[in-house]
Amino acid sequence: MPREFFKDPDAVLDYQVDWSDWLDSDTILSSDWTVPAGITEDSDTNTTTTATVWLSGGTIGTSYSLVNRIVTAGGRTEDRTIIIRVRGR
Repeated sequence: MPREFFKDPDAVLDYQVDWSDWLDSDTILSSDWTVPAGITEDSDTNTTTTATVWLSGGTIGTSYSLVNRIVTAGGRTEDRTIIIRVRGR
């Protein structure tokens, strides 16, 4: 089940996927985010075990599904989905 986060449309916040349990002794080589229209990806970063996306915008009452795809040093590719629910705070 995707992890859910809440965001105000005026906030600029970071959201992170921690891959360490799934990776075991492998490490993240690259990370890419698929972000739907209506919410803005300001930037993204990754370490050897986590992937982070910075988001702004969004419409109150709307939920956005974002997909993080990683490729590992061991040659594996995997996706995780997070849900961003936008509401006024």
